[in-house]
Amino acid sequence: MISVVELIHYPVKGCAGIPVERTLLTPAGLAHDRTFMVTDPDGVFRTQRRDPRLASIRPEIDADGTRLILHRPDADPVAIEVDTDGPRREVDLFGDPYRGIDQGDAPAAWLSDALGVPSRLVRVPPEHDRVTDGAIPGTCGYADSSPLHVLSRASLALLHARLAERGEAPLPMDRFRPNVVVDGWAEPHTEDRIRRFTLGEAELGYAKLAIRCAVTLVDQRTGAKAGPEPLRTFAGYRRAPQGGVAFGGKFAVLRPGKVAVGDELTVTEWGESEL
Repeated sequence: MISVVELIHYPVKGCAGIPVERTLLTPAGLAHDRTFMVTDPDGVFRTQRRDPRLASIRPEIDADGTRLILHRPDADPVAIEVDTDGPRREVDLFGDPYRGIDQGDAPAAWLSDALGVPSRLVRVPPEHDRVTDGAIPGTCGYADSSPLHVLSRASLALLHARLAERGEAPLPMDRFRPNVVVDGWAEPHTEDRIRRFTLGEAELGYAKLAIRCAVTLVDQRTGAKAGPEPLRTFAGYRRAPQGGVAFGGKFAVLRPGKVAVGDELTVTEWGESEL
């Protein structure tokens, strides 16, 4: 049986992932995934590519999304009563304009101190209607692109074997910031060939390969850059035709529903890998 062994959401884009045992898969991905984003004072998003210390900030959000607490190793946490009604402001994500609701001066000061640069915290407004790209389009909050990122343990095992050939140490799964980790496939990169599948009450459809970036060079526990792996090794066997290197698949939500660790992943349609 192919089953889910980890579910992880990322309430604040770029910050630490939070494992959950069960949750709702919404049209925009796992509940609360990337509903918040750290920006500079002009509204341009902050990312681990430039601000790797984001990784050391651990969000905690309650089930209904009304209270967010941010933790970091070197300071007291800050608690936020989430504002979903405040004035909208312009934000910039990869050059595309969206709107956000600023969450106030307290989290802004806390984040500015944590990152060493002036920062603000915004939330996706309720009317957010972003459309994502890919073979099957979907929607998401402030994720880079598609609402759900799926990765298998078999694919990670192959990476570990390739790293070992270079005399390099294995890397933890969190380097790749997946939403759903599955186990049970003997063949690595089987997720490349899925076109539709069911999971718990939900159904998902293939959007595109997950093209990897410099975030994979960041130690997700310390927030320190620790490259050049895995990008150096990926370049030898996972080059994507559209450029870059691919690891994992991104999917759109066709039918929302409850999902849980232990759920069976059932493929209902297969296709050819784009690699």
